[in-house]
Amino acid sequence: MAHTIRWGIMATGWIATTFVRDLLKDPKARNAPDISHQITAVASSSSQEKATQFISTLNIPPPCTAYATYTDLVADPNVDVIYVATPHSHHFQNVMLALHAGKHVLCEKAFTVNAAQAKILVETAREKGLFLMEAVWTRFFPLSVQVRDIIQSGEIGEVLRTVADTSFGDDVEGKWGTTHRMVNPDLAGGALLDLGIYSLTWVFQTLYHTLPKSQRKPPTVTSQMTPYHLTGADESTTILLTFPTSTPSNDKPPRMSHGIAMTNIRVSGDPDEQGTSGPNIRIQGTKGEIQVFGYPFRPTKYRVIPKKGVEGAGEVRDVECGFPDGGHGMAWEADEVARCLRDGKVESEGMSWEESIVIMEVMDEVRRQGGLVYPAKIESTEYPLEL
Repeated sequence: MAHTIRWGIMATGWIATTFVRDLLKDPKARNAPDISHQITAVASSSSQEKATQFISTLNIPPPCTAYATYTDLVADPNVDVIYVATPHSHHFQNVMLALHAGKHVLCEKAFTVNAAQAKILVETAREKGLFLMEAVWTRFFPLSVQVRDIIQSGEIGEVLRTVADTSFGDDVEGKWGTTHRMVNPDLAGGALLDLGIYSLTWVFQTLYHTLPKSQRKPPTVTSQMTPYHLTGADESTTILLTFPTSTPSNDKPPRMSHGIAMTNIRVSGDPDEQGTSGPNIRIQGTKGEIQVFGYPFRPTKYRVIPKKGVEGAGEVRDVECGFPDGGHGMAWEADEVARCLRDGKVESEGMSWEESIVIMEVMDEVRRQGGLVYPAKIESTEYPLEL
């Protein structure tokens, strides 16, 4: 019998819409017959009417209650887990609200504004025995799982370099102006926290996560940041991460590995949006490489290229990884949450608390090097605090 979990949706923007549409699809279409999702409550901070309209527009089946406040949402006894879909400037306050109400939480990326906030969320979840996970949906794609499996099998040897680029070539002034969340410091805007997290995701899941936990060591960080002249948020950030080990076997003597994580909102990693420019992600090992095609947050194909002359190497192969039933790809992370709750786990091995904190620490250091500071209120670890 399928295990059912009941979701409360916090916020009604684009990301919440996309997440709910995926939850409403048949889990059997993605080979997840053991899981069932129900959406039992939705809250909008602006009005109950907006939450009601969200429920109606998406045809969420009853019973599903509309709330005008997040406090009412987290108090609903018919909700098991809260999906936090608010701007990341508000994640710390919103997740703390849910945890203090005794709710499990799936929180959108970036997890928080800084690592200090992330550590408090983790400690709170641990003390209360509640599940908590950063919603890095890309981690749970079959494509990502397959790529990690190939690395851990040793097929491409020791992985010594991963290059990942998550960039969009937008008319920043015309499209984003000064108030949009992408460029607004009051909402922790900028390329790093919103898009750069995906480049870091690929660096970490190939150079860090593929090692046994006992061998994972944080990288040193060198970075450059270009501020957006109208707001001061970063419009371009490039990060060089040096890991003290290689993966998957941590060769003796240990070899260092490099991750290059790039993000930009003025130039694009895929200018014609047809993939002509090639892969946005390259994972390079001593026996070959893996290339990943499509936007780093939602790739659709990967290619394995064996190194010439390697004994036993196979042929170049392309693997297409589609999205069943027209889904966007967010249901896989929701399935992970459901299985963890079913099995009594408070964190996911696929996106652990420790790894979320290490990545937040990297972004803290990048912001320090770039001189990017957000308003004190959204950097604060005080709770509760009105934003």
